[in-house]
Amino acid sequence: MKSDFRIGYGFDVHALGEGLRLVLGGVEIPHTKGCIAHSDGDAAIHAVCDALLGAAALGDIGQHFPDTSDEYAGIDSKVLLQRVAALLRAKKYEIGNVDCTISLQRPRLRPHIDAMRAAMAGAMGVGVDRVSVKATTTEHLGFEGREEGVSAAAAVLIFRNDR
Repeated sequence: MKSDFRIGYGFDVHALGEGLRLVLGGVEIPHTKGCIAHSDGDAAIHAVCDALLGAAALGDIGQHFPDTSDEYAGIDSKVLLQRVAALLRAKKYEIGNVDCTISLQRPRLRPHIDAMRAAMAGAMGVGVDRVSVKATTTEHLGFEGREEGVSAAAAVLIFRNDR
């Protein structure tokens, strides 16, 4: 039996604007600011999508879901994550694990982490034990610290077993 293990990395950034919805990890989070974006602006899921696509050498999120397409205007990013997981499965890859870190000064994300893990795991069709979500501030440094935007990074492991 030969196993094909691959690691992927993804990163995404969105600016924040007053009065918009803040959606991270597939969960709407109460806040005065939200992401300025073509889709729902879920930087966490976008980073995970890029990491998964990159691990399978299938391009990036913009290639598959361009922000110039009306089809993706305002789309729930969980739908994009479902489609990426389906693309991987079509290539005979399975998701081993996902590790995502969100950088945002406010609001505090800890109360929402378990819901984010569950939402992303459900969208990918994997157990919650395969999804890690962490949150950090930047100690008031940079655009995240000034509350101008949010960033997210993700690392993933995918595998294919040739039997």
